[in-house]
Amino acid sequence: MTADLSQRQGFVGTTFSLPRDRGEWDSMRLTDAQVAFYHEHGYVTGIRILDDLQIGQLREELAPLFNPDHAGRELWYEYHSNESNNPDHVLFHALGAWRITPGFHDILWAPRLTMPASQLLGGRVRFWHDQLFCKPARHGGVVAWHQDYSYWTRTKPLGHLTCWIGLDDSKRDNGCLQYIPGSHRWDLLPITGLAGNMEAIREVLSDEQWDRFRQPVPIELRAGECAFHHPLLIHGSYENKTDRPRRAVVVNMFRDGTLSDSNESLLQGVPPVPSGTPMGGAFFPLLLDPDNPPCATNG
Repeated sequence: MTADLSQRQGFVGTTFSLPRDRGEWDSMRLTDAQVAFYHEHGYVTGIRILDDLQIGQLREELAPLFNPDHAGRELWYEYHSNESNNPDHVLFHALGAWRITPGFHDILWAPRLTMPASQLLGGRVRFWHDQLFCKPARHGGVVAWHQDYSYWTRTKPLGHLTCWIGLDDSKRDNGCLQYIPGSHRWDLLPITGLAGNMEAIREVLSDEQWDRFRQPVPIELRAGECAFHHPLLIHGSYENKTDRPRRAVVVNMFRDGTLSDSNESLLQGVPPVPSGTPMGGAFFPLLLDPDNPPCATNG
């Protein structure tokens, strides 16, 4: 049986490393302009998280995970070889890779991810859960328009953040992420589905809101770059009909102090956190305290 890496915090492999000192940590901070853009529009994009060696390692670890019978399969929170259930429109979607392979475990603590996250969240960063979203070449499906927090209301208050990281170049023609800027100021909307129908969300929008979908902003990224977005920002992505795959890992986080709002298990196979209790423990580890960041020289 594959060891469950959720029982280990911090780096377990050599793909990532800590900064040597506080100065290196500060070099990974977003600018004031980037932070202001995030709060105004609901996202900030084009931040490089991974170098070429790290991209290669994660791609190598990802390949066997497409086989439903792979080692460690019992550790997934969710696993969908094709969430759309249409073989002509494939969307591989899975939660829990951090428990299975060292690279997907260690990316949670990557300093180029955690330092910007602490700025956007305004404090200490805890892990919520990870996701893989992969669209194969020529028949990759859609991720329908949605708000992330509509799936996360079993936690409160709303103090969450999503980081979408490309493992391939992500362009309009192979189904890049798309945003509706400013929609993070809208109310929480009902869930209308994650795969298959890009117009399903229309039924829960006003005419004025729907009109904003005429000009979504495509988020084109190079492999290794990321986009951070607000948990209420509406986003989705279209089909991949190119000869290139579009693979991505998503790290979802929240500000330390976020509470459970359910007495049920928050993720499949995870012990319940009683309602009203701060989220924590092995499955929701602290990723960074920006006031006391760890350095390679002091552990």
